[in-house]
Amino acid sequence: MTTPEPGVPSAAARAAGSASAADPCAPVGLSEVVDLLILGAGPAGCAAALRALQLRPDARVVLVDAADFPRDKACGDGIAPHGLDVLRALGVSDAVAGYLSVDRMRLRTPGGAEVATPCRRANHVVPRTVFDARLVSAARARGAVLLRRRARSVVAGGSVDEPVVVVNDDLRARVVVGADGANSTTRRALGIGPNPPEALAIAVRGYADAPHTGGPPEQLIEMTDEGWPAYAWSFPIGDGRANIGYGMLRSKLAALHGDAAGRTVLHGTLARMLPDQPAHPGTLRAHHLPLSTWRPRQPDGPVLLAGDAASLINPLTGEGIYYALLSGSLAGEAAVTAAPARAGAAYRKALDRELGRHLRHTALLAGLAGRRRTLMDSAVRAARHRTELYDNLVEIGLGRGTIPTASVARLALRKLALPG
Repeated sequence: MTTPEPGVPSAAARAAGSASAADPCAPVGLSEVVDLLILGAGPAGCAAALRALQLRPDARVVLVDAADFPRDKACGDGIAPHGLDVLRALGVSDAVAGYLSVDRMRLRTPGGAEVATPCRRANHVVPRTVFDARLVSAARARGAVLLRRRARSVVAGGSVDEPVVVVNDDLRARVVVGADGANSTTRRALGIGPNPPEALAIAVRGYADAPHTGGPPEQLIEMTDEGWPAYAWSFPIGDGRANIGYGMLRSKLAALHGDAAGRTVLHGTLARMLPDQPAHPGTLRAHHLPLSTWRPRQPDGPVLLAGDAASLINPLTGEGIYYALLSGSLAGEAAVTAAPARAGAAYRKALDRELGRHLRHTALLAGLAGRRRTLMDSAVRAARHRTELYDNLVEIGLGRGTIPTASVARLALRKLALPG
């Protein structure tokens, strides 16, 4: 499949001082204050731009990213249907066009429990080289400006009533959305530290030949006792390849292997867990995943955090693209509908309304499962015979599902009863 190039800016974008396709680094009126400046042009950043321009087509929206698009991004590449729902609401209907839909997922636990049941809604696997470039193209077609630049500083200034945020001393905006990933410059500028090791996962991703099972394609998640909670995955793309990987908590990696090279441990464990799918040369890349169990509080002002920069990674599965798209969309909406000084507060309330209960429930389950692996064994065994339980597990792991009300108190008491 041909990898798409980023789209050409619209006439409205060019009129607003956009960089042309031929010169993506051209200045954007350095003396002007744009309505929204977005640091990071991944799913969270593009969703913020799309939503802002959907609500205010005349808004001056600028995306800033250090990379040329298309570009690779270490990730599991899984696109859950919930993320596609967000994109459809933003007017993007072709983000996964041409890629295989997979409605089967196989879960395997170290205790021997296994379930392989069709999901209620199919997932897709689209390399981020393609997926992100499509989103950038959609945002530029809507009127967003794309600048190739690395953000090094973010400083809020101006008055209380009319704040102005300055990036790199020469880009000025009424509101800034930091969608700049796990090592977010924006987050550091807000004085928010990184996730601690117990709330930070590390994973390695590669590409391999897809398995030939003779049956329908399925996504595999194989868990391991070593460094629990930890698992390997194999997600078929549909072009003869699969995205493969292995991830674990940073704290467990340090506790089990001390000063051993993390890359060596991750690569070796992946090869051992998926012996029939050796990674293609040059495709293995490691990345950090800041988990939502240590999500920072969004400040009130004109600087917002979305996606990985806000530690929006599901602690049970490592899924982050749906969270990125949803949080980006909500941030873009707050940026153009609330006064800049109140944008952060408006966004924080919207995010809590959409994801708050779900995030609290995933934190509860992650705490229980991390301290007692047999809980996962029991859940997977039960899911083999109860379709509604399986569907609920998938919703919690890939969407915004919640624990049934009758079970919340029982699980909370069980967590309190555990040692440590």
